[in-house]
Amino acid sequence: MNAVRPIAVKLDQETRDRLKRLADARDRSTHWMLREAVAQFITREEQREAFRQAGLAAWQEYQATGQHVTYEEADAWLAKLEAGEEADLPECHN
Repeated sequence: MNAVRPIAVKLDQETRDRLKRLADARDRSTHWMLREAVAQFITREEQREAFRQAGLAAWQEYQATGQHVTYEEADAWLAKLEAGEEADLPECHN
């Protein structure tokens, strides 16, 4: 069973005051606001890290295989998509 356990966060008085004002304006508790902020931060940072890892993996694959798409090929493909046309992903090559 996942137990909910408290964790302490030290905030300066100005930040605490801002948090309280916002919580009051939204008719929420400061506890709810902090939990929501932490949840959103973790989600955003997990997505950012996944994007970074995908970039590193793509770079390693490129270094190993040399397979790539040129700027011009990618730009033409994206232009078709932007125009609402169906377009197949360009083929990678050396």
